[in-house]
Amino acid sequence: MSELDKKTAANGRINNKPGSEGAGGRQRRHFTGEQKIAILKRHLVDKTKVSDLCDEHNIQPTQFYAWQKQLFENGAAAFERKTKKPSPEKRQLEQLQAKIQNKNEVIAELMEENIKAKKANGDL
Repeated sequence: MSELDKKTAANGRINNKPGSEGAGGRQRRHFTGEQKIAILKRHLVDKTKVSDLCDEHNIQPTQFYAWQKQLFENGAAAFERKTKKPSPEKRQLEQLQAKIQNKNEVIAELMEENIKAKKANGDL
């Protein structure tokens, strides 16, 4: 029994629900993502034949190739950067820029009121 089969048996990944039998009366097995990757890795890295893997894990070749297709289609997600929180320095910079912007708006309002007051007094 392979290491993967031992993990599968230990984790109880065989579905024992009534009506879960597949074609031929076999029980349907559910593999975790880690188990699927381990099977695919044995083929891609260790060069184990697909037929040997399928026999060993009691899966159909079409299932194996569906997993392989899914891996290749979604593999880019493994290399994407996770969004990080901005550094404290960057947060402080953004806060200071917002503060300056607010002050500039207040100064512009005060200057506008000052000009209106001067025009009203006839100073301009």
